[in-house]
Amino acid sequence: MANDRPPRPEARIGNGGELHQTASGPDNRLTTNHGVPVGDNENSLKAGPRGPTLLEDFVLREKIHHFDHERIPERIVHARGSGAHGHFELTKSLKHVTHAKILTEVGEKTEVFVRFSTVAGGAGSVDTPRDVRGFAVKFYTKEGNWDLVGNNIPVFFIQDAIKFPDLIHAAKMEADRGYPQAATAHDTFWDFIGLTPESTHMIMWAMSDRGLPRSLRMMEGFGVNTFRLLDEKGKATFVKFHWRPKLGLQSTCWDEAVKIAGADPDFHRRDLYNAIDSGDFPEWEFGVQLLTQEQADVLPFDILDATKLIPEELHPVEIVGKMVLDRNPDNFFAETEQVAFLPTNVPPGVDFSEDPLLQGRLFSYLDTQLSRLGSTNFHQLPINQAKGCPVMNFQRDGHMQHNVPQGRANYEPNSLAEAGEIGGPRECPDRGFRTAAVPVEETKVRIRAETFADHYSQARLFFRSQSEPEQAHLASAIVFELSKVTFEHVRLRVIANLQNVDPKLAKRVAAGLGLDDAPKASKPAKAPIDMDLSPALRIIGKYPETLKGRAVGVLVADGSDGAMVQTVTSAVEKAGADATIIAPKIKVTLKDGSSLTADAQLAGAPSMIFDAVALVLSEGGCASLVKESAALDFVMNAFAHLKAIGHTADCKPLLQKAGVEPDAGVMELSDTKAFLKAAATRQWDREPKLRLLA
Repeated sequence: MANDRPPRPEARIGNGGELHQTASGPDNRLTTNHGVPVGDNENSLKAGPRGPTLLEDFVLREKIHHFDHERIPERIVHARGSGAHGHFELTKSLKHVTHAKILTEVGEKTEVFVRFSTVAGGAGSVDTPRDVRGFAVKFYTKEGNWDLVGNNIPVFFIQDAIKFPDLIHAAKMEADRGYPQAATAHDTFWDFIGLTPESTHMIMWAMSDRGLPRSLRMMEGFGVNTFRLLDEKGKATFVKFHWRPKLGLQSTCWDEAVKIAGADPDFHRRDLYNAIDSGDFPEWEFGVQLLTQEQADVLPFDILDATKLIPEELHPVEIVGKMVLDRNPDNFFAETEQVAFLPTNVPPGVDFSEDPLLQGRLFSYLDTQLSRLGSTNFHQLPINQAKGCPVMNFQRDGHMQHNVPQGRANYEPNSLAEAGEIGGPRECPDRGFRTAAVPVEETKVRIRAETFADHYSQARLFFRSQSEPEQAHLASAIVFELSKVTFEHVRLRVIANLQNVDPKLAKRVAAGLGLDDAPKASKPAKAPIDMDLSPALRIIGKYPETLKGRAVGVLVADGSDGAMVQTVTSAVEKAGADATIIAPKIKVTLKDGSSLTADAQLAGAPSMIFDAVALVLSEGGCASLVKESAALDFVMNAFAHLKAIGHTADCKPLLQKAGVEPDAGVMELSDTKAFLKAAATRQWDREPKLRLLA
C-alpha cells in the first residue's frame, strides 16, 4: 500500500523523497490567484535545503495571505480561547547563553498574559473535543514584548509552512457540508494525513490522551519550533522551550470528554476562571533544552524539523523559571479576544532558526492580526501594549491611531535636534536586536532537506514509550476516527502508514475496523530506526499522584450524616482539592434534623465534572436515589470513567444497581485516608473490564 497519491508518469521527488503527482495537462494546472502556474506547492523557497525562507516567495506569501484573511473577525484557528494574567519569575540565569534580560535577571518578575485554546473549533464550540491546545504566553519584558506561541504538544503536523492552509482546510469542517465542527473524525482530515507521512508523529500525540486534557491547568506547554539564544558576543545556542504544570498532567477518558461537552461546554474555561478566582493560582515551571551546533549535528534527526522532538533522556529539560496565573481578565473581549500574539516578538538575545515552519509563522501571524483586528495599530490596544519599556519609532497614522506624536520629524535620519526641536529616537547598536550570524549562501531551491525525510522513527518512539493503558487509548482513538471515514482507500492508507510505526498498532486498528488483516506497510522515504524509549513522553507515572487542584463531588440526600459530610469535605479540602456538595434538591434535611444547602443540584452536576465522588447516603436516602436515573448515571459514569468511589455502608443498593463491582478504587468512607489516596489517580486496572479497547 503506497503512502502517497498514485504516481503518474509525470512525477517529481518532493516531500522527503516520496513521489508526488504532477499535472497531466494544461486544464489541471495549479496556479496562483493571477494564473501563474505553480511548480511546487509542497516546499517554500529557501536559501539551500536547510536555509531560511526567502521573502520573494510569492507563492508562499499569496497562499498564506489568502488563508489568513479567510475569516473575520474570529481567528481561523485557535478561535476558542481562555486567558489569564500573571507573572513570570526567573529562578536560574541563562547569562552564559543569552543576553536577554528576562532570562538573565534572577528574581525579576515580568507581567504575562496567557491564552489557552483549542485549534479546530470555532469560537462557539465546546472546550473538551479531542484536539491540540494552544499555549501562548505574552511576556511584557523590559526589552519589548516576547510572545512564546506554542501548543500542549511539542511537535506539529507539517514541516513547511506552505502546507499549513492545506492542513487546516482538511481538518476544519468539510467545505460542502459545513460539518463536523471541532472534530477531525472525517474524510478530508484523514485523507490529508494518509498522504502526508510527516504528520504521523503528531497524529500519535493528538490521538493520545494528550488530546483530551482534564484542565488547562494540567497541560504541559511547548514552544514547538527550535529557536536560538545569543550571548553578548553573538554566539548562538539552540533552544527548545517547555512549560511544566505544578499540578501534573491529567486527561479525561474519551467517553467522559464527550459527556462533559454536553454537561458543561465551558468546562475548561470555567475551571480556569474559578481556580484563579478562589486563589488556587495555576503555576508552571519554565524549562529549556539547550544544544550547541555540534550537539545538534549528531542527533539522529534534524533540529530544524518541527515534526521532531528532542527526547529528554538525550538532553534533559533544565528548569530556569516559573509562571503563576493570578488574575482573571476584566473583560473577555478586550483582553482574551483582542490579544494578538506574534512569533516575531522576541527580545534581544532570542533569535529564530531556519525551521521552515517557523519561517512561515513569522510572516503569517502579523498578516492574520492585520485582518482580524483591522488596523496596523493593533499593538496600541491595552492588552497588546509593551508595558516594560517605552515604544518609540517613526511609524505614524493609520486606522485607529491612538497616540499623538509630537514634533515635525517623522523620518530618519534627521538633524532637527541640532535646531532645538524634537529629533526622535535613534537606533541602539549596543542593546538592539541582533540576528545570529549564520551563513546562508546557497542555491535558491524548492526542496525538502533529506534530513527531514524520516517520518516514522519518532512516531514509533512515542507509541512504544506509552504505558499499556495509553497505548490502548491511542489505538482506540484512531479506530474511532477512522470509523467515521467513508472512503475505504483512506482508511487502508492510514493503516499502511501505521505499519511503519508499530505493526501491532496497525493490527489493533485494523481489527477494530473489522479487517481480517492489516494492509502491507507503505514504503517510507527513509527507513525508521528504533530509538531508546522515553518514559518522559507518558502521562501515567510522569508526575506524582495528587488530589491538589482536583475536584470531588459529595452526593447527599435527606437523612445523610452531617458529621460524615463534614469529615469528607474537610479531608478533601485539606488535600488541596475542591469539595462540591450535590443533592437531588438544593436543600436537604440531615440525619440530626438540621438543614444543609448543597452547592449543586444533581441533574446539573454529573460525575464527569469531578475527579472522584463520595456517596454519603442513609438507607432511606439511598432507597430514594435508586429510583432516580440521574443518581444512577452519577454513580455509573464515575465507575466507568475509572474514578474512586467512596461510600457509606447504606449505599450498596445504589452501587449494585449502577453496576459497580468492588475493586481497589471502591471503598467505604470509614477509611477516608484510603479514599483520598485512590482519588488522586484513575483506576487503570478497572478499564479492561468495562470497555472494549483496540
